[in-house]
Amino acid sequence: MKRIVWLGVGVAIGAIACQKVIEARSLASPGGLNRAVGELADSIAHFADQVRAGMAERETELRSGLGLDS
Repeated sequence: MKRIVWLGVGVAIGAIACQKVIEARSLASPGGLNRAVGELADSIAHFADQVRAGMAERETELRSGLGLDS
């Protein structure tokens, strides 16, 4: 039973290592690096938009709760 568990662990580690090597090769090309930086910038912008929307929603809730709506 232990051998099967260790075999599964080894296969999982091998698959993860293979993915990391493939990612490293794709980032080695200039287009891959540009794509990765672009995706990171897009995800940061999306997160900032979500934070702004949440802040606006909370401000509206607070204003209506305090009776400051005009």
